[in-house]
Amino acid sequence: MESEQAVFYSRLLTELTLSFHIIYATIGVGIPFLIFLAQWLGIKKQDEHYILLARRWTRGFVITVAVGVVTGTAIGLQLNLLWPTFMELAGHVIALPLFMETFAFFFEAIFLGIYLYTWDRFRDQRKHMLLLVPVAIGASFSAVFITMVNAFMNAPQGFELMNGELINVEPLVAMFNPAMPTKVAHVVATAYMTSAFVLAAIGAFRLLKGSNHIYHKKALLLTLKVGLVFSIASAIIGDFAGKYLAEYQPEKLAAMEWHFETEEQASLTLLGFLANGEEIKFSIEVPYALSILAHGDPNAEVIGLDQFAEDEIPPLYIHYLFNIMVVIGMITMIIALFYIVGNALNRTFIRNRFFLWLIVSSGPLSMIAIEAGWWLAEVGRQPWVLRGILRTENAATTSNHVDFMLLLFIGLYLVLGLASVIVLTRMFKNNPVERELLDQQRNGG
Repeated sequence: MESEQAVFYSRLLTELTLSFHIIYATIGVGIPFLIFLAQWLGIKKQDEHYILLARRWTRGFVITVAVGVVTGTAIGLQLNLLWPTFMELAGHVIALPLFMETFAFFFEAIFLGIYLYTWDRFRDQRKHMLLLVPVAIGASFSAVFITMVNAFMNAPQGFELMNGELINVEPLVAMFNPAMPTKVAHVVATAYMTSAFVLAAIGAFRLLKGSNHIYHKKALLLTLKVGLVFSIASAIIGDFAGKYLAEYQPEKLAAMEWHFETEEQASLTLLGFLANGEEIKFSIEVPYALSILAHGDPNAEVIGLDQFAEDEIPPLYIHYLFNIMVVIGMITMIIALFYIVGNALNRTFIRNRFFLWLIVSSGPLSMIAIEAGWWLAEVGRQPWVLRGILRTENAATTSNHVDFMLLLFIGLYLVLGLASVIVLTRMFKNNPVERELLDQQRNGG
């Protein structure tokens, strides 16, 4: 019983930490790219508004990086304390990307400091902008390397187990596993997409609050263009991810689509809820769509849950997580498309308060989609920590004090979350756009 409690609290604490960290990690990956884009446009168009966008976004980004460092450190600590069996194996096989992730972060942090404190030290702003390139690369590759570890957990390879001993360990083979391409691409694309919608939400909110400054309108158009591009990219990558699941993790695909029986010409189940175990109510069935998603062929056979042992089937509530992710992705894509087309045709509806509130909602909604996607990825792998090799209950600590750790970390995350919100709010409230533009003009740009 104590062992079961340790497993439960270990999973709960890890889920809490990942859920909190992913907010800051997502912003940390996506914002540098948007800062680079804004500064590049400012230099190209000789537009002080885009230059100011880059300045203000950078200041906010530094705060999120600081909090992300704390939560990232907490994850490293918890992996060793809560999942010692997994880390013992992973330390021999998949330690290389864990090390490279740390190196990528240091690479990003060093150049971010130089970039931040040399704004007015370059006569040629293009040289200053180049300092942001390693920041953006480091941020993205931090996500790439840590996602390689997660991909390895879904498709472990690059080693053999012989009488409980690890032999023939090949770290590069472990890193470049079948899950890696779609997972890495999806994580990076959704980070760019979500960061764009979060910044768009801020711009729309300022317009709603009465600031009709062209600065916010330019920010809105730029971020929604980026959001639309990466929404489409995420949807395309999601299609490839479905084909990966059909080949390598068919039990996860079947669970998230509530596909109970193996059949050809399989329909895709959208929305709905599950009653009495296998009775699906109020769902939308799209004929042939699951066969197309899984194999690119409307007549293809899709493996159902009837082919798996009951103790190897992921929790069926992952269907709801999948639906949340997909529906929000479609909503945000449509919002961005409508704004861009409306702006191009000079339609007044894009300035309507209701539509601006829709844009504001796209920020938190896209973050909810990120959370749902990560829960889907982690819960959808259950009951395995290393799929097919190491079960969750065999990987967790047997300590009786994880519940106390959980309370401590809840307190830490509350403090960090509130502190970051207060600091960011005061930072920009005390430095309105209009004042900064005047200061920028006095200083010669």
